[in-house]
Amino acid sequence: MNIKNIVSTLLAVCAFFFFGNRAEAQSHYSSNISVGVKGGVDLSRINFTPSVRQGFLLGGNAGVTFRYIEESHFGLIAECNFAQRGWAEDFEELPFKYSRTVNYIQVPLLAHIYFGRRGKFFFNAGPEVSFLIGESTSSNFDYNNVESIPDFPYQSRITYQYQLEANGKVDFGICGGLGGEFNINRKNSIYLEGRFYYGLGNVLKSGRTEKFRGSNSMSIMLSVGYWFRIK
Repeated sequence: MNIKNIVSTLLAVCAFFFFGNRAEAQSHYSSNISVGVKGGVDLSRINFTPSVRQGFLLGGNAGVTFRYIEESHFGLIAECNFAQRGWAEDFEELPFKYSRTVNYIQVPLLAHIYFGRRGKFFFNAGPEVSFLIGESTSSNFDYNNVESIPDFPYQSRITYQYQLEANGKVDFGICGGLGGEFNINRKNSIYLEGRFYYGLGNVLKSGRTEKFRGSNSMSIMLSVGYWFRIK
């Protein structure tokens, strides 16, 4: 999968919709510029190849947002967010716990399609680039020496990930979300959004000659936000 081609295609689609009918739209619609803030939770996991038994890791997200609407029903959104992603392993009935939280600054550029006036339904989609800023591990066992732990099922589990640090300093991905927005008045509105993200890069060192052939980040983001219209 060619990351540059995917991102270029998404940007081209956004540009087509945004600039295609701009001249006509200017005679019918007054542009709308808004800034805002958002915050919520991240439910994430890693798509490991070969697979690792895991559930979803609960993290947080928060950020600042910018929206430009030039024509009715369509605009662009740019965000700068802090997001906690990673994975939490599933040991079923055994009393072991392990999770890894990987922190990112994420910058998505999204096409924004909406319907309605006072109450709006919207769809956002586009590319995203994320920058790794740190990671942390939570565990109730010595994950560097699992063979010495009584009852630890190391022979039936993959444990390579315990010794691997987050390797991808920059992650490219694609995301899409659905939500609803309610206008309090002309300048103020609040919204709720659910968004899905899939990373095209590898979180841990991965490749044909590595322990993992792939380690792609996946997350479901639930957030509440506020828009303030400045134009």
